[in-house]
Amino acid sequence: MSGQPHVIRGSVSLPEAELQWRFSRSSGPGGQHVNTTDSQVELRFDLANTKGLPPVWQERALERLASRLVDGVISVRASEHRSQWRNREAAAVRLASLLAEATAPPPRARRASKVPRGVNERRLREKKRRGDTKRGRSGRDW
Repeated sequence: MSGQPHVIRGSVSLPEAELQWRFSRSSGPGGQHVNTTDSQVELRFDLANTKGLPPVWQERALERLASRLVDGVISVRASEHRSQWRNREAAAVRLASLLAEATAPPPRARRASKVPRGVNERRLREKKRRGDTKRGRSGRDW
């Protein structure tokens, strides 16, 4: 396919040998040309049985992409370009970014911090002042 491998993250890239390509006629731009060429690309990747991803990543991806998987296989379609080659590129890039997102480590847990005393006191002082201002508006004298 392309010269350089499609990197998912770090040193891990899409395992070319495990990608299954399917080509079909595409709707969309191309005029009469579109009726004669198989420019739509469907790229399938067996996520459940892959050896190309670290096991931890594989587990994460299977969990996060569960709704998109059919028998452990994820598929990506591309048909926005006229040429099959550009659609292949688009599909591979899309799959790589999908896997990058799905295998990302979970964000660090947020550590709760105490509200600084000064902030709290300032807030209460401001509330008091506001209340006094409003109390002063009623015409009765207390």
